[in-house]
Amino acid sequence: MSGKKVGKILKLFISKSGTSQRFDKASIILDKFGVQGDKFYNRNIERSVLLASHASYDLVKTYGIEMPFGYLGENILIDYNPYDLEIGTQLKIGNTILEISQNCTICNHLAILDVKIPTLLKNDRGIFTKVIKEGEIKTGDAVIYCR
Repeated sequence: MSGKKVGKILKLFISKSGTSQRFDKASIILDKFGVQGDKFYNRNIERSVLLASHASYDLVKTYGIEMPFGYLGENILIDYNPYDLEIGTQLKIGNTILEISQNCTICNHLAILDVKIPTLLKNDRGIFTKVIKEGEIKTGDAVIYCR
């Protein structure tokens, strides 16, 4: 599958059961149930992988708020803003293919750091994807727009 390179992976994260802490990973393995080892694995394949853009962190920073990477609950942080892409758009990352399934809604827990964050990121928190082709994603991998 060919396509246009639009960005790269900056950071990868997983969540462990029983904690809200995010764990930085050099690589993650994805299958049809989501990110292996993540607490949300095998819960909802339409929401199995959360992808966020560095642009969300930049937006909040313009209001003087410093958010640590991973704060948005993302599994994948990229340097490309995919929030305007349509549902059904596919992205090739590493040897995987992810398909945009829905926009991510704002959770109230984001207000813990600053009460303005949910309002600021109303439409820019992230997007959920489902796994079309299983594989591995590594920090630094290209993000390729397929369709």
